[in-house]
Amino acid sequence: MTDYTQLPDNLPAPEDDGRADHLPGLELPIINLPSTDGRLVDLSSLSGRVVVYCYPRTGDPNAPNPVGWDEIPGARGCTPQSCAFRDHYADLTAHGAAHVFGLSTQNSAYQREVVERLHLPFPLLSDHALSFARAVGLPTFTVEGMVLLNRLTLIIEEGAIGHVFYPVFPPHKNAADVLDFLKTRHPR
Repeated sequence: MTDYTQLPDNLPAPEDDGRADHLPGLELPIINLPSTDGRLVDLSSLSGRVVVYCYPRTGDPNAPNPVGWDEIPGARGCTPQSCAFRDHYADLTAHGAAHVFGLSTQNSAYQREVVERLHLPFPLLSDHALSFARAVGLPTFTVEGMVLLNRLTLIIEEGAIGHVFYPVFPPHKNAADVLDFLKTRHPR
């Protein structure tokens, strides 16, 4: 069985392909995304600083990853990334994050299992219809017929994207990078 909490050595690093260059400054459209806590969340309407880490898909401990998953730059590492945001959650909120969310194209039922299994203190959002990804032009890739989000993190302030982390690598260090960014804007 694969241990999804650990990253294998020699994963290929994604390169900045410019597909997120248009995101900083973008006003978000009104789109309600299903949340694992049962709410519909419109990221454009939230007050305060919002951190949204976008990830391709979390693995199922009882099923194999898609063939060649570890060879796709930036694909592997969703569970370690989520665990890092879990572990840094208190510090992120202490340094100005009013909301923290994970976002993928997986459905909410699957994501609820992930929230429970990983003990995430924040909800995951589902863009299973790709309405948000298409509306804002998030970079995606396709594997085994699944359209998945490229890994990136959005810092949203008052309905507009203020900062983007892209590409994100290694994924388990993304939360610490976001925390460092927040500390420069909201020191204790």
